[in-house]
Amino acid sequence: MDLSAYKGLIFDMDGTLIDSMPAHIQAWKQTCELFEIPFDETWFYSLGGMPTLKTAQAINRRYNQNFDTKRLANTKGEFFEALEYKGEVIPATYQLLLDNKSSKKIAVGTGCRQLNALPLLDETNILPHLDALVTADDVKNHKPEPDTFLQAALRIGLDPQQCVVFEDTELGKTAALAAGMDCVLIVDGEIGTLTKAAEQ
Repeated sequence: MDLSAYKGLIFDMDGTLIDSMPAHIQAWKQTCELFEIPFDETWFYSLGGMPTLKTAQAINRRYNQNFDTKRLANTKGEFFEALEYKGEVIPATYQLLLDNKSSKKIAVGTGCRQLNALPLLDETNILPHLDALVTADDVKNHKPEPDTFLQAALRIGLDPQQCVVFEDTELGKTAALAAGMDCVLIVDGEIGTLTKAAEQ
């Protein structure tokens, strides 16, 4: 695809660069079973890109419960870390990253916490190729707010309109467009259509 209009590429991590969403869903499933919470796989997928603590808060709202959200989030995190297989790179986006790393700034903007993101990016050999990494620990307002992507642009020294975002969820796409950045949606591991922020 023609990316000549951009100086920076910002990638979401889970489901965009790394096929790790199934591992996150598995960890949430185990957490729900432990706490006797109904498990709706489609709903959890729709929250892709949302930090774990925010997902725990969403569970309380959805089921009108009052679970200890930190305990829920920590439990999910422990289940995730215990999984031996967390996912491999998604070939289409990983190759895109490699093809452009010498000519453009590369960043990852993820809803994952740094302690989860760093090992995953390291294991998949993505980390050495990044100019910047923004995690859930680096911003106050998470996706669908634009802060994650705005912070990523700031860290690679570019204006928002000089960047294009690659995302796999509507939540992330909303965040990218709100940041004033064009967004390419990744669908089932394939590079999909480009949405221009100026046309929204």
